[in-house]
Amino acid sequence: MVLDAVEFLVRSIVRNPDDVRVTERSGRRGITLNVIVHPDDVPRVIGRRGRTAEALRTVVDAIAREDVHVNIVDVK
Repeated sequence: MVLDAVEFLVRSIVRNPDDVRVTERSGRRGITLNVIVHPDDVPRVIGRRGRTAEALRTVVDAIAREDVHVNIVDVK
């Protein structure tokens, strides 16, 4: 559920929605979601002074039942 919501939100703000992938990894500190986007879209996802990324993390905190962390990565 959280993974699908993050993917939907990120796809709606980038210029290359086909390059968006969200992967999930479980670890000792909870679940980590890696948001993989096209290199040109990284500034759009991070936003000015990280405001868009922080808003994305706030939404994830609100809908997640567990401890979930969000990382933003570009496609190489």
